[in-house]
Amino acid sequence: MNPIICLFRLAITFTFRTMVLWVFGYGSLLWKAGFEYDERMIGYIKDYRRVFHQASTDHRGTPEYPGRVVTLEAKEGEVTWGAAYRVSGHDNEKLVLSYLDLREQEYDQKSYVNLYTADSSETPALCNVLVYIGSSEISRNKFWAGPAPLEVMAEQIARAVGPSGPNYEYLFLLEKSLRELGMLHLISLLFT
Repeated sequence: MNPIICLFRLAITFTFRTMVLWVFGYGSLLWKAGFEYDERMIGYIKDYRRVFHQASTDHRGTPEYPGRVVTLEAKEGEVTWGAAYRVSGHDNEKLVLSYLDLREQEYDQKSYVNLYTADSSETPALCNVLVYIGSSEISRNKFWAGPAPLEVMAEQIARAVGPSGPNYEYLFLLEKSLRELGMLHLISLLFT
């Protein structure tokens, strides 16, 4: 992607709108944004894949029995479908960022990515979209669960329960959201 095009689009965004924040959701943000937004755009990010490698002790599990939720893993050539949410206005942006920083506190990394759509696979539809990621660096991310055999992950997801509900509900809602996006075939890839 040509960085000049991204900078140009970013400049236009800030020139013609007071303040705009785009946030990419690939997990629970797909079915429960939890904040007001102006627009929702379905699309994908490149060179990442969605994996159940993040422990959840605050939503879908407990410190004694963590659940598993998705995070992103860098993988060249892969794509991750999801939804980007547009939040306009400085005050709204601050409010949403405060909310997301608390909600996504177990994710140690904020990154900015380009979003592509079915109609725009070569040129990003959006540049500099915020995404929360739980990295695999254990020294930075104490909630990294990492890969495990399918049977182990399935048992953990089936048994874990946290303040937001049972971990299996998270899996079923993710599956439903991917189906609604037309990406149901991707659910089997979550456990590889």
